[in-house]
Amino acid sequence: MKKVKTNAMRILDSNNIEYELNTYDVDENIDGKSVAKKLNEIEDKVFKTLVTIGQDKNYYIFVIPVTKELDLKNAAKAVGVKKLEMIHVKDLKNITGYIRGGCSPIGMKKLFKTVIDESSKLYEKIYVSGGKLGTQIKISPKDLKEVVKADIYSLTK
Repeated sequence: MKKVKTNAMRILDSNNIEYELNTYDVDENIDGKSVAKKLNEIEDKVFKTLVTIGQDKNYYIFVIPVTKELDLKNAAKAVGVKKLEMIHVKDLKNITGYIRGGCSPIGMKKLFKTVIDESSKLYEKIYVSGGKLGTQIKISPKDLKEVVKADIYSLTK
């Protein structure tokens, strides 16, 4: 069976960034904690990608542990806007090129301002979506930060 390359993987490959691809079976109702369980990994190492819109009408991407909730005040401070809100799930594919559950911080339609939660520094490697349902990329937070030109900030409640 031919392995499907996602945008995220192509970008990592073209930048010679080391990563490990992990795949798992997808049930209808997949959440980050279930993904961690399927990967046999501690939940705090599995990160979700959240897309917000600022009052300045720009999109901002936040990468936080699946066990945590985004603190919108801290997130707004991290990107220098007064107020942020989550985008509607129905707009996700249009904005990023990805679907819910398969939204990777790497390889979106545009390189949006991205911030990774500072807890990522606690780990040598973290997991982020590989760009489609059932794929996770294990990558060093430093490499992830570099490839998406991210900042690091305290983002969770």
